[in-house]
Amino acid sequence: MSRSIPALSRTLFSISLTLTSALAYATNGMNMEGYGPVATAMGGASMAYDNGTAAMMNNPATLGLMDDGDRAELFFGFLGPDVTAEAGGMEADSDGTAYYMPALGWVRKRSGLTFGMGVYGQGGMGTEYDQDTFLGDPGMVGASLENRSELSVGRVIAPLAWNVNDKLTLGASADLVWAGLDLKMAMSEAQFLDLATTQTLGEASGSLLTSFGALYEPFGAPVGPGSIRTLNHAYYDFSNNNDFTGEAKAYGYAGKAGFVYQASKKLSLGASYHSKTKLGNLKTDDAKLLMGVEVNTGAGYANVDVPVRGKIKVDDFQWPATWAVGMKLQATPKFLLAFDVKRLLWEDVMEDFTMKFTADSYQPNPAAAGFAGADITATLYQDWEDQTVYQVGGAYQFNKLTLRAGYNYAANPVPDEFLNALFPAIAENHLTGGFGYQFDDTQSIDFSVVKVFENSETNPGNGSTIPPVKSSHSQLNFQFLYTRRY
Repeated sequence: MSRSIPALSRTLFSISLTLTSALAYATNGMNMEGYGPVATAMGGASMAYDNGTAAMMNNPATLGLMDDGDRAELFFGFLGPDVTAEAGGMEADSDGTAYYMPALGWVRKRSGLTFGMGVYGQGGMGTEYDQDTFLGDPGMVGASLENRSELSVGRVIAPLAWNVNDKLTLGASADLVWAGLDLKMAMSEAQFLDLATTQTLGEASGSLLTSFGALYEPFGAPVGPGSIRTLNHAYYDFSNNNDFTGEAKAYGYAGKAGFVYQASKKLSLGASYHSKTKLGNLKTDDAKLLMGVEVNTGAGYANVDVPVRGKIKVDDFQWPATWAVGMKLQATPKFLLAFDVKRLLWEDVMEDFTMKFTADSYQPNPAAAGFAGADITATLYQDWEDQTVYQVGGAYQFNKLTLRAGYNYAANPVPDEFLNALFPAIAENHLTGGFGYQFDDTQSIDFSVVKVFENSETNPGNGSTIPPVKSSHSQLNFQFLYTRRY
């Protein structure tokens, strides 16, 4: 079976991911480039030095590097993505340009043991295209459909770190993971037929497809009242427009483990492993499949919309396993260098994406009665590549003020032939910076800024009915942290 995917062909079931406790654009695929402003200002490097309670998302062993006592931290982030899609001389700008993400963490260290609790967003992405863009009228019949997709993934984390001796610290965490998905996506007739017949972008099956085929003239249905000559669009719609959780929800768990080793007075080494999540299927009982069709009324053909109410289930969406290794070099008493290499195992979780829509047994719209109780399952090929992330940064301390800077690079994991305008996870180059200020022994603040340089990729299309689509993605992000020690 061919796995060459035309441009725009994934608009039916593609998922775009957003940060959970708020919405966020992630930039290492669907992962954040860094967690917490201390690490983020240093390119995301975080494996081998104390970077605050955000270590729960990085390497839990570094929590053991703090002094005895308690530490509470309140985090706030702003993410400003700029996403554009271009096709056939038409341009669509995503309206999702400002997202806000809170997080918090608390840890306590006593006699070589550190434990605590935190709530952090994992990562993700989302786009919002107005009804008047070329994405909102796939049938070119004057339709006006908003295209929007957001998936949020977050964690409640319980970490534990143990100072085995003066050189070695071990750490681990147990994570409660949740995810939420909103989706408003339109698909053209050509894309729908590809799922049902040629299957270059995925596979579709189910009784709803059979019922539709029995009315669809191009499939051999008899011409007469009720027959369908054209499918102008298929539009999947489930969204609660909530910044904190998606309409389709799932819950599960994961874990992390790591260590830090003080190789010398100046050099520390660290590593961590994040397990693949174990999430249940994303589900909602409040979904709609809107089919825009050109139907035979008996007195001619007319364009009508047929709204089918039902349920959605996304099968086995998971966050990938991740491993990272890193080092910290205390070059001078005031100057620190850090370098990490991270590996995100997308291939294991982003090969395919499967969603099942099941129509309710009762349909309030009489035009949809023929689809009552029917279902359609679509599997779309993703074929993401594993991603290696390089994170480097430095910090220089001026008395109470610390200045930080760094760089983060991660190659785009999505091949051009699979690129979707609604899911442009293509960012690669990140320049980072920030500062920390220690007011006294108990209070400090930290701030980071990240410039994600624009990256553009083009899905080549299919060479005939679907033109190339170019997606461009850049960002300007900020993070702020207040820390209280007691």
